[in-house]
Amino acid sequence: MANISIEYLEGKADSLYRLVIAAAKRASQLARPDSRPLVSPISKKPPVIALEEIIADKIKVVAGDGSEDDELGA
Repeated sequence: MANISIEYLEGKADSLYRLVIAAAKRASQLARPDSRPLVSPISKKPPVIALEEIIADKIKVVAGDGSEDDELGA
């Protein structure tokens, strides 16, 4: 089981809310059968893989104007 410490996620987003929303959106993308992770994951679970990608700076969490797809930046 993969445990991801909050310490690794500090500074990756301007708020915890934005971080959670971005990770959830990426996890939804990773749950699709044709999707591939951007890192070599230590877990098979999409939410954990999404957090691993954010920690590895493969996915950037960006502040937007409130439109739907502003949380993720590749």
